[in-house]
Amino acid sequence: MTNVHVDTAERLFPPGTPVCVKQKVRRREVLGSYEAEVVGVVEAWEEHPTGSWYAHGKDDKLWLKRLKLRKADGEITLLVIDNATQIAKIEAATS
Repeated sequence: MTNVHVDTAERLFPPGTPVCVKQKVRRREVLGSYEAEVVGVVEAWEEHPTGSWYAHGKDDKLWLKRLKLRKADGEITLLVIDNATQIAKIEAATS
C-alpha cells in the first residue's frame, strides 16, 4: 500500500475499482495516532467545500477531495482524501 497524491488518485482508482483505504490521524495530546482502514468499491470521486471562510480558495472555501465507497455490506462511506492517505487496489471488496 502506498501514498497516492490526491490529484492523481481519481485517475488511478476509477469508479468500480475495489480498494483498501488506510488513513492515519496524528494526535498531539497523546502519543501515537488513530488509524482506520476501509475496504470497498469506488462509487465516485467528489470535491466539496468546507465551511472555512478563511481558506481563500475557490469561492473563498477550502475544497476537499472526497472518495465515496460502497462497502461489502452495502453501506456508503464518504472519506476525505489527502496526500497522507494510502490507497491500494485489491482483488475484491470484502468486509
